[in-house]
Amino acid sequence: MTAVIPTDNPVDFTGPYRLSINGELREATTTFDVPNPATGAVIAQAPDGGADELNAAVAAAKAAVASWSGLSWEQRSAYLTRYADALDSHRDELATLLTTEQGKPRHTMAASEVDAAIFWVREVAQRTVPVEVIEDDDDHRVEVHHVPLGVVGAITPWNFPVLLGLWKVAPALITGNTMVLKPSPYTPLCSLRFGEIAARVLPPGVLNVVSGGNEIGQLLCEHPDVAKISFTGSTATGKKVMASGAGNLKRITLELGGNDAAIVLADADWKSLIPKLFDAAFGNSGQWCIAIKRLYVHSSIHSQFVDEFVKYCATKTVGDGMDPQTDLGPIQNTMQYEKLRSMFADIEANGYRVPLGGQIDVDRPGNFVPITIVDNPPEDSRIVREEPFGPVLPILSFDTEDEVVARANDTEFGLGGSVWGGREQAARIAGRLETGTVWVNEIHIHGIDVPFGGHKCSGLGVENGAEGLTGFTNTKTLMFHK
Repeated sequence: MTAVIPTDNPVDFTGPYRLSINGELREATTTFDVPNPATGAVIAQAPDGGADELNAAVAAAKAAVASWSGLSWEQRSAYLTRYADALDSHRDELATLLTTEQGKPRHTMAASEVDAAIFWVREVAQRTVPVEVIEDDDDHRVEVHHVPLGVVGAITPWNFPVLLGLWKVAPALITGNTMVLKPSPYTPLCSLRFGEIAARVLPPGVLNVVSGGNEIGQLLCEHPDVAKISFTGSTATGKKVMASGAGNLKRITLELGGNDAAIVLADADWKSLIPKLFDAAFGNSGQWCIAIKRLYVHSSIHSQFVDEFVKYCATKTVGDGMDPQTDLGPIQNTMQYEKLRSMFADIEANGYRVPLGGQIDVDRPGNFVPITIVDNPPEDSRIVREEPFGPVLPILSFDTEDEVVARANDTEFGLGGSVWGGREQAARIAGRLETGTVWVNEIHIHGIDVPFGGHKCSGLGVENGAEGLTGFTNTKTLMFHK
């Protein structure tokens, strides 16, 4: 097998968009509209794949397993590196397309997401899962191998469709699996281009991309020839994915919702933290699972903190992501926009103090929601208990360490959290938080070799790191009598 990046028939990022099945680009019988969330205007027609297309993609992936898994790690690494190169040659087009279909600012978040995703593919291509020898004496040898699962189904979300898509593609392929990728119907376009680019670089059937509605996601989860589902999305949908995959005991990785707490201690240099905390709460307009959703600030500094945080937030611009002056883009889809309208109505109905924002201009074209701060709402309020997934943040006062730990942990979620202040107390609190990741005096640092996953209803299994790689394999023990 050799990989060549063709120079003829260049990828046209304006369309048309097609499914990628067995190295071929295919039309679907029907299509669906993909709107720009900043304007509401339809920017493309995406293929609406159905059962026939999904079954064909799984069959192609299954047929490719033997030859792909039969390659050496070095050969698969070379293919993935070429794929990263091919993606990199379309970096600018991907960033523009990402902003157009997702809404995030092109000059900051979209460009950095594309760059990070390509970097991830390139770096994961250099990783291996070595054979572990756990016994070797004169009479006996025991080896632990990690072998491919087969066909992996990947279902990706609409908030980070490029990064979170390639987070799944790279480790699945380097470990010898093939894949069927099903993107969110809200953001299918970049993923469809992933498939088109892969068809030029990877062997047929190794990476197949089928866009469509939620029904083909369920078919993918139920398909008897799919060995694993890797899903990123809401907790409610993750539970359905797990139930659908039970028929053939599929391996499941779920990266789900969060209600992450950030805790600012009394001795923190809080003024210097405001830009970091703003970005961590409101980046991507608050549409990420590890965004700060609850900000606990010690009572001795709470009032001053809220005043200064509001002043900083008021300098930021919410607008079209293609405008270089925009800091936060629109909410990606009308479903989420309406959920936020409901949340804002609840805040208003309960009379919570809102020092900034709080009113959505429904007459403004696009799914725009203002940066909103809610000061000290009750712990049992919707804005504290639920995951808003938008640019609205409660800032809550606390007095004692035990109190804030109990309040931070009082949630069904357990994805991430952060603690800011003197190292000794911050580290002690970090150890008590019931989450998969806790950052101390930093936030949202990820790494190829750093496992990422949630506790409680925030997920099952991990992505990234050695554990993330082996999550795409079966453990196989070989024992030899000498």
